[in-house]
Amino acid sequence: MPVNRISAESLKKIMKGGVNTEDKTTVVVKFYSNTCDLCHALSDYYVNLSDLGEYEDVYFFAHNIKDEDGAIAEKLNLNGVPSIALFQTQAGRCVKTRVLEDPEKPHEKTWYTVRDIKKFINREK
Repeated sequence: MPVNRISAESLKKIMKGGVNTEDKTTVVVKFYSNTCDLCHALSDYYVNLSDLGEYEDVYFFAHNIKDEDGAIAEKLNLNGVPSIALFQTQAGRCVKTRVLEDPEKPHEKTWYTVRDIKKFINREK
């Protein structure tokens, strides 16, 4: 499944459970900044992860967190970028929100490894 960029407005809709389906929907969002080298290095790995068959039921998005998104960063308790969050919605409400914790030993080029993100998704979905 491709990774699409998502606006702050659409992200807020997801956070409020705006994905109106009876089935459980899992959404993973990578928060990034245009000026973040780690974010850019992680990008290809994140896209490749979204293409894995084991995640065909997961929606992957990327959100450029800007200064005006301070309320979102605060609400999710993001430590900076890159950050990865998982949301589950069902029947018009958000039933789960989790943020991937910072790694004990961050990867020097991408911060998170693919293994970190996969373990997080598998644990939380």
